[in-house]
Amino acid sequence: MTKILKYTEYLYLAVAIASIYKIVTLWSAAPQETYIFIFFAVVSIAMFFFRRKYRKKFEARKDHN
Repeated sequence: MTKILKYTEYLYLAVAIASIYKIVTLWSAAPQETYIFIFFAVVSIAMFFFRRKYRKKFEARKDHN
C-alpha cells in the first residue's frame, strides 16, 4: 500500500509540471486561459506535499506498531 501512496505523490507532481508547462506556453498568447492551469498547478503541488506528509505519518505508525 505504501508503494501506491508513493506513486500518487509523483502523479500530483507530474500534473503540476504539465500545468506549469502549459502556463508558460499559453501565457503570451492567451493569458485568460492560463488561470485554470495556475489553479491546477497550485492544488497539485499542495496535494503532493499533503500526500507526502500523510504517507510518512502512515509509515511511522506502521513501523511503531
